[in-house]
Amino acid sequence: MNTETALKKPAAINSSFVDEGHRTKEAPLGHALVALAKNNPRIVGMSADLAKYTDLHIFAAAFPERFFQMGMAEQLMLTAAGGLAKEGFIPFASTYGTFASRRGADFINQAIAEQHANVKIIGSLPGLSTGYGPSHQATDDMAILRAAPKLTVIDPCDALETEQAAAAIAAYDGPVYMRGLRGNVPLVLDEYGYQFELGKAKLLLGGSDVIVMSTGLMTMRALDAAKVLAQDRVSVAVLHIPTVKPLDTMAIVQEARRTGRLVVVAENHSVVGGLGEAIAGVLIRAGVSPAFRQIALPDDFMVPGTLPVLHERYGLSTNAVVRQIKCWL
Repeated sequence: MNTETALKKPAAINSSFVDEGHRTKEAPLGHALVALAKNNPRIVGMSADLAKYTDLHIFAAAFPERFFQMGMAEQLMLTAAGGLAKEGFIPFASTYGTFASRRGADFINQAIAEQHANVKIIGSLPGLSTGYGPSHQATDDMAILRAAPKLTVIDPCDALETEQAAAAIAAYDGPVYMRGLRGNVPLVLDEYGYQFELGKAKLLLGGSDVIVMSTGLMTMRALDAAKVLAQDRVSVAVLHIPTVKPLDTMAIVQEARRTGRLVVVAENHSVVGGLGEAIAGVLIRAGVSPAFRQIALPDDFMVPGTLPVLHERYGLSTNAVVRQIKCWL
């Protein structure tokens, strides 16, 4: 059922990254693809033996004749997706982000990006959104795939944006890598009248002391942290940047040029090669030099564990974001 659900307190190693009290929506990607496919017969689904764990099983049940189970062979799936795109289909090829990026980089470059094939790659378990250790934690996927020429890279924040981004990339003619949020996904951006636009950043909150430039689930954390910091009279702006490549450089430079504000980049990704370094490059080239800090995962392999514990340990929890901003101020 595609309905909002109440979040239960996580207890297992595969616990949710969603803080207690947030609304959630079940399997937004799977339901969005079914809705899109009803009106577009060119959309097909593909999985590397992980349909149940990337929410593509919903598409497979609705359109079994348009779903291809490729087995545990990510390179084969990606190459076949490139071939299907050349025949006029719009493949949504899903696996875990770490498998798509690390195992699939060469095949994405050769069979998809170089060919400008109309393939949509969905990488689930982005960053630190699973507790199952380095083999499953895609902490470097954006760094790897930002380097692929002609490949658009998207990191949605919540269920609403996942649905909106799925529709946008289905309409876009070109290769895309989108981080996939699965299961009970937070519902946050509807409170801000949000509408996803490919390649555009959106200012969700205004503020005079700090601006957090964030992507993915860290936008949810930035918004939560802004509410906490407001109680201490710290005014926090939040610029949400869902399209990590190409960047909305105009919005980034415009907001960074406002004097007197600390610029903090927050991402669920390694400090190496992600949004933070991309924004730093944009600002240097534009001749803009605000006080600049990063909230990101360390240049290391993460340990396994429950997500609330891991997010606190590695600085991604709301409390950790609040503490870091207070310290920098």
